[in-house]
Amino acid sequence: MEQVTWSSRTVHAVNYVLLSLLALSCLLPFLYVLSVSVTPMSEIARRGIVIIPLQTTFSAYEELLVGNQMINAYKITIFITVVGTLLNLLFTLTTAYPLARKQLPGRNFFLLFILFTMLFSGGMIPQFLVVKSLGLLNSTWSLIIPGMVSGFLLLVMKGYFEQLPEEIFESARLDGAGEARLIWNVLLPLSMPIFATIALFYAVGHWNSFFDAVLYINDPNKYPLQLVLRYILLGATDVTSEFIPEAQDQVNPLSIQMAAVVITTLPIMLVYPFIQKHFTKGVLLGSVKG
Repeated sequence: MEQVTWSSRTVHAVNYVLLSLLALSCLLPFLYVLSVSVTPMSEIARRGIVIIPLQTTFSAYEELLVGNQMINAYKITIFITVVGTLLNLLFTLTTAYPLARKQLPGRNFFLLFILFTMLFSGGMIPQFLVVKSLGLLNSTWSLIIPGMVSGFLLLVMKGYFEQLPEEIFESARLDGAGEARLIWNVLLPLSMPIFATIALFYAVGHWNSFFDAVLYINDPNKYPLQLVLRYILLGATDVTSEFIPEAQDQVNPLSIQMAAVVITTLPIMLVYPFIQKHFTKGVLLGSVKG
């Protein structure tokens, strides 16, 4: 019995050590980025790799936020994330709910059609031509409308709805509830875990998206935050000068790049812990039927 207990403690100790090392390996890059963003140029030149700065300065953040361009990019990204996520949830809900009803005429055809879009896409050029024909080029809506519904997340939400007891909906209908009231008063309160999960997927996707902006946005004043970050990290001076004028002569370019990374990732890092508890639960509930 003592041998088993000793072995168990050894296994737990090894697990704790390995997980601690893994957590440290994930934490060090974030600590490095944060440290370099507040470290003076002289210390970076003297020490090279800086994990814990001996001196701090926020001049890199001042250079990024001194004008309105970076703040404007922030506003555009917040608008895309908030409005885009709300529209994503609305259209995903209104599509997933009827598809979860087995008596829906043509249900299998629509499900097959959605599955087909997950396996095959029209391609970049046809999508660009569609966006152009709709007059959405250089518009913030070009970053929202083309990706209004994700086929994968739609099927996850549909799977969750199918697990809800049908008796609840039948009881609400007998009480005189219409479909709109049934969705608002019955379906939504029962589906908060899956809504939190789907919202997190959509929000993170909007916040991190930059390739659509590369295709559809030509005006630097309409660039989202991630596209600005991309140009700063690539050192594209013709675009970067729009956002950090004369920064190369005053602040270490590496500090500016790291400060831009911190600015763009901080909101998601602050929000994620509050939604994390719904994340795994919602995916499992929506993908396993039983």
